[in-house]
Amino acid sequence: MRTHWRSQAPVTAVVLTFLALGLSGAPASAQTQAQAAQAAQATVRINEVESNNGSPGDWVEIVNTGSAAVDVSGWLVKDNDDDHSYKIAKKTTLAAGAFLALDVDPSFGLGSEDSARLYNGSTLVDSYSWDDHADTTYGRCPDGTGAFTTTTTPTKGKANACGTTGGGGGQPVHGAWPGGSAVTNADGSNVFGENLSGLSFESSGVLWAVNNGPSKLYRLVPNGSTWRPDTTGGWSKGKALHYPGGSGDPDAEAVVSTPEGLFVATERDNDKDSTSKPEILRFDGSATSSSLNATAEWNLTSDLPSLPENGGFEGISWIPDSFLTAHDFRDEHTGAAYDPASYPGHGSGLFFGGVEDNSTIYAYALNQSGGGFTRIATVASGLSAVMELEFEPATGHLWAVCDDSCQGQSAVLDINAQGQFAATAVYDRPSGMSNYNNEGFAIAPQSACVSGHKPVVWSDDANDGGHALRAGTLNCTA
Repeated sequence: MRTHWRSQAPVTAVVLTFLALGLSGAPASAQTQAQAAQAAQATVRINEVESNNGSPGDWVEIVNTGSAAVDVSGWLVKDNDDDHSYKIAKKTTLAAGAFLALDVDPSFGLGSEDSARLYNGSTLVDSYSWDDHADTTYGRCPDGTGAFTTTTTPTKGKANACGTTGGGGGQPVHGAWPGGSAVTNADGSNVFGENLSGLSFESSGVLWAVNNGPSKLYRLVPNGSTWRPDTTGGWSKGKALHYPGGSGDPDAEAVVSTPEGLFVATERDNDKDSTSKPEILRFDGSATSSSLNATAEWNLTSDLPSLPENGGFEGISWIPDSFLTAHDFRDEHTGAAYDPASYPGHGSGLFFGGVEDNSTIYAYALNQSGGGFTRIATVASGLSAVMELEFEPATGHLWAVCDDSCQGQSAVLDINAQGQFAATAVYDRPSGMSNYNNEGFAIAPQSACVSGHKPVVWSDDANDGGHALRAGTLNCTA
């Protein structure tokens, strides 16, 4: 994102709702009304599910996480069978922060291996799947935004009973940074300036970085205890990025190095910076040209909620199929265990994109010929915003990182018994680091461990104090 301002989902919903009324009291256009509906829809979430011995039967609770009421009249709740449907009554409005328990019995019953899916017309708003009945209920912790876990007791129509500890029935553990407290500058003075965003280590030890405006890709190499742009191959000042064919200035917010190449996540085209355009682009990092045109493009606008132009993709990570299948990752598209063979041409792993505006992570199988994609999972990050994602192969953690808007906290997500990524811990930033506008985070390979610690690097979009890169350490837990 551009430095010093950002949009929040509740504000967006309020603004769009105001516009839908018309500035002069006149009816708004159908397009504006649709945008308002989409923005409001994004604040309603499934919050708690009772699938066994409920009162009077099975029920699904929804919550409005926004700051404005949402009309949910006619919305549908389904289980994993499209023929099983419960329709919310007419004139049903869900106030801001309110809970609504829907008694889906006798329309249908929820099974021990089932799903709860919430629809607004034909649009899937939210879903949750499980493999066995909960001892109590399954609920989000914290309400509306956190990952689903087993609650300590059913709380129909009320805030969830989450307990106080992580690891089986409560909120994620909150603790100090699991590494060294010291943080040092990791670049020369004003080498990058503002807008340095995502980071990603290559297995060779090269550190890739992107600048979001104007869009650039940097190949960074060690320079003693710091990092500098590679002086070979035309990389000394970074390389400008463009869409396929050479057009535009993609707002590059995140980068990840994979066996299929370098992939960059964007919020918009800076040449048309008032319009949201959440995309993933692939680039050839071995190209010798002075600027780089994307070799493939995936426009995910149609699959995501309506987003402000400055609230789209901020983080991207890649997780190999071998890890996901070994840990029984659940494919929400099929409702079964993830099977890579179901997505021919997608490569050897899935891409996880973090959206700033709704603090949600979306997993995709991308057809490597470009364009085609399938959403595999939707994951609550456990944070109020996502500015970076980083997969740590040694531990199986998916790290979600926030900026100064949430005091530089990081959440660790792991695959749970239901086959879903869920937050298991939230860590404070290292005590030796100020509350910088960090939008990038990269963990060095496990082979870089020395005396039980491995390097990590943050990128500061604001270039505070003339430095955009800072280095610290993380415990080498396996």
